[in-house]
Amino acid sequence: MTKLVVNTDRGFWIAACLIIVFVYFFGLSVPLLGPDEPRYAQVASEMFERGDWVTPTLGGFNWFEKPALLYWLQIISYSVFGLSEFAARFGSALFGLGTIFAMWVLGRTYAEETSEAEDDGNSTAGIANWFGLFMASALGLIVFSRGASFDIILTFPIAASLISYYVFDSRTRRGTNAGAHTTFPLFLFYFFAGVAVLAKGLVGVVFPASIAVVYHLFVRRFPDRKLLTSLAWGPIVTVAVCSTWYVPMYLRHGWEFIDEFIIQHHFQRYTSNKYLHPQPFYFFFWVLPLMTVPWIPFFFAAVVTFTRRIFRPVPEADGPGRAETCSEGMIEHSNGKARPETSPLLAFASAWVLVPLLFFSFSGSKLPGYILPVLPGAVAVTSIYLLELMQKRPQLERWLRFIAVAHFVIVTALLVFALPQYADTDTVKGLITDADRAGHGDAMVLPFITVSHSAEFYARGRLPRNNEGRQRRFESPVEIRTFIEKEEKNGALVLVPVEHEMRLNAGENLSVERIRDNGDLAIYYVRPKK
Repeated sequence: MTKLVVNTDRGFWIAACLIIVFVYFFGLSVPLLGPDEPRYAQVASEMFERGDWVTPTLGGFNWFEKPALLYWLQIISYSVFGLSEFAARFGSALFGLGTIFAMWVLGRTYAEETSEAEDDGNSTAGIANWFGLFMASALGLIVFSRGASFDIILTFPIAASLISYYVFDSRTRRGTNAGAHTTFPLFLFYFFAGVAVLAKGLVGVVFPASIAVVYHLFVRRFPDRKLLTSLAWGPIVTVAVCSTWYVPMYLRHGWEFIDEFIIQHHFQRYTSNKYLHPQPFYFFFWVLPLMTVPWIPFFFAAVVTFTRRIFRPVPEADGPGRAETCSEGMIEHSNGKARPETSPLLAFASAWVLVPLLFFSFSGSKLPGYILPVLPGAVAVTSIYLLELMQKRPQLERWLRFIAVAHFVIVTALLVFALPQYADTDTVKGLITDADRAGHGDAMVLPFITVSHSAEFYARGRLPRNNEGRQRRFESPVEIRTFIEKEEKNGALVLVPVEHEMRLNAGENLSVERIRDNGDLAIYYVRPKK
């Protein structure tokens, strides 16, 4: 194994930690974006207002699309910070920081595996810090840690589970196989797998288990006896953790829960395009590298370098010889010949990348966030490459620090100057606020020739729904007038795409008052003509 020695600058790393915490919590109060954030925030708000920790609902109707972990985090945040965008995203930011800490632990374990690092506490901390910094500055983690969605909520427990497994494996290989020193990381492997199931379903246990199996295939090593013994108690830990929600849900809702959550949102989502997210097979092969920005050139270089190292031709030995480890990832025989060596962490990180990447590439439904749990594995591969590169070119360390800090500055600038303008167009918060200020705070909100997912949170309790609980879409001015009269209201607010405003204004039996638009949608107050 390549021996790594990295100098540490305590002042820089303290400043880096402060910058990371600042960036991950800065700007969480911007309006909820996209279709998912406002829906999930509203589901949690309904559970919070009912005091119900079991059944997710949207608009009062059962919403069994995802498990409860994100909602639980939001409920806790609502109770502390109140019902707000910051509270809806607070748990995601914490899980982003948790993922960074998990990568720091992985870096420390990698450092301890090198004999020189074991003799130098500063070097060990330095290597761990670099792992954490590379992870913290990866664009994918920064973006999804700011969203009230399930992708980061799944990524942290999967990362914690897999890194716990690697810590166990490393200590076992290095002969520290005694008592709680290895048992506790193994317990955490099973525990966090259960948390991952609470985060997003069965994939939370499938990935950690399958990645561990593929890792052992890569290194051609049979699992340790302690690991095999843990199969008797470990799954019990996982089941005990995830049963805190799954058992009450099944007891309360029975087959309805199994059918919608397991069959439809697990198997049908994977095997079909039922939820309308089709993408080509190679979709995640370009999404994953983009998530590693600003380290994307080094990620590609790492993939090329390590692939060449693995498939480099192995000279035949002239006779039996003793193998000794030398630098550059090679094992040298006493006869002078050499063969490639793949470090255990590189093999583990490769399995971490390849298993989910191939799994999701065959899925019939693809969204960018699906591949986020792979990002720590990709960052681990990149970190190994960069640390080896720093051994050859010490001056690179200064440039890597500059890249990381510059990236944080750019992200902060975008949050200050670009995101608010984008949010105003993407969300209906400003439209609803202006309409309420105009004296229409009690009016129903009717989507005309559209469905506004943003309105789920910002017009909560004011959206009409069909018999299936979905947001009702109005197709004509006559339909709007009929609804207002049936509900015995004086009028209603109407959200309409700006390109269809003429259709609303053409309603001869409606009196319309335009309030404003956000570039995408306009909001009107309408009332039936006498």
